[in-house]
Amino acid sequence: MTDLSRTDYRILQALQEDGSLSNVALAERVGMSPSPCLRRVKQLEAAGLIRRYVALIDQRKLGFGITAFVEVKVPQVAGEPIVESFKEAVRREPAITACYLMAGQFDFLLKVVATDMDAYSALTQETLLKLPGVRDLRTSFILDAFKETTELPLMPHARLA
Repeated sequence: MTDLSRTDYRILQALQEDGSLSNVALAERVGMSPSPCLRRVKQLEAAGLIRRYVALIDQRKLGFGITAFVEVKVPQVAGEPIVESFKEAVRREPAITACYLMAGQFDFLLKVVATDMDAYSALTQETLLKLPGVRDLRTSFILDAFKETTELPLMPHARLA
């Protein structure tokens, strides 16, 4: 699916704002009948534009008071699968909520959550520093999040009135 219609963008925008919309509510919101709307959503899913539906949970209300970005150096050694081992270990660690391969001074950027500073310290010493190939890491802590979204900036004409 390469060419998206204005309706497709409106569906995507509405689902970004509220992924729990029923098909009937979504159809009403984008000005369609429910059956064609459901077909469009299924096409967007099949094309991989909609990967999955999730609930956004307030991490502080669950006791995760610390969010940190951790820059990690994992030097590649010819013939050794250290980077793949690192990636697999990161995938298995639930406290690491995101991992990005970077260009620049560090190789990876991790987003990590912990209940408090003691828990973060333990995570660093017992897990992060023991990830395969880790040579160096540097942590920055989030003090306040005044903008945090999963919504992509879709084309202006896709905005719902």
